[in-house]
Amino acid sequence: MGKLVAKIFRASDSGLGKVLGTLEEEIMNTLWELKSAKGSIIFNELLKRKKIALTTVLTVLERLVKKGLVSKTKVQGNFHFAPVHTRDDFSAIVSREVLRGLLDMSSGNASANFVEILAETRPEELKELEELIEAKRRELKK
Repeated sequence: MGKLVAKIFRASDSGLGKVLGTLEEEIMNTLWELKSAKGSIIFNELLKRKKIALTTVLTVLERLVKKGLVSKTKVQGNFHFAPVHTRDDFSAIVSREVLRGLLDMSSGNASANFVEILAETRPEELKELEELIEAKRRELKK
């Protein structure tokens, strides 16, 4: 599977906006809700929330197809777009790629900071992390 993460990781943005452009994120969220839709349907959904041109939506959809995030199939003469990954799968893939990139930069700092941030934000997950580490150790010993 190819790289899904953008060349730029925007740490200050929220959610998938860290790796997708604003409109890309809005289109992906719409597709995850609709499962599959014609470009005009996606456009109409976005138009309910913001002023936007159909050509802009279609251009971004084509960009998402080229990135491998969206599939495009012809159904009864119309192109339908659908997300390649579920929202959860996409988040998992992006998380893995971001963590791999951080570990490539400085594995000691990345690991220590991960544990520190987890302790600050979700201390209840430290036990789960410990269990995951032990399970992985047992698996590697086999």
